[in-house]
Amino acid sequence: MSQTNVLVLVGSLRAASVNRQLAETAVAVAPEGTEVTVFDGLGEVPFYNEDIDVAGSIPAVEALRDAAGRADALLLLTPEYNGTIPAVLKNAIDWISRPYGTGAVKDKPVAVISASPSGNGAQWAHEDTRKAVRIAGGKVLEDVTLAIGGTIDKFGDRHPRENAEVAQQVAGVVASLVDATKQLVDA
Repeated sequence: MSQTNVLVLVGSLRAASVNRQLAETAVAVAPEGTEVTVFDGLGEVPFYNEDIDVAGSIPAVEALRDAAGRADALLLLTPEYNGTIPAVLKNAIDWISRPYGTGAVKDKPVAVISASPSGNGAQWAHEDTRKAVRIAGGKVLEDVTLAIGGTIDKFGDRHPRENAEVAQQVAGVVASLVDATKQLVDA
């Protein structure tokens, strides 16, 4: 494998969200030979409904499934909404898990990063995201977790990539995804 492609799905639709900025950090700190792409169309994907799940009928869904299908690994970034995973991210997982047993997430390495202003770093959303994507067929990297709490104090008006410790942690998560992808190829 000459290049590893990592698709990033962000559970916040807000353009300046910390989770979006962490996704941008992942792009900036990716190791050589790795392309990290942030998927920008989650706000256009309708809620999953098997009645409308017809190949080619919803361009936003086709774009999501195609991007996930081309990816070697997935990185999911999540805030915490009311103690759990945001609907937009759960919905994306639902769409890429279909058709059951052969969806675009099947057997792909997946890592989750969560962040929130609270001290718990969106841990509940982190755990729920890992659970949902595991059930959907993704190979969650069990030993790779990054939950960033206290984001307002930690970053203030600065971009997370300007925080050397956080940038290094995000780089470590991306590197772990790349390693997991290479292990699958070598297996």
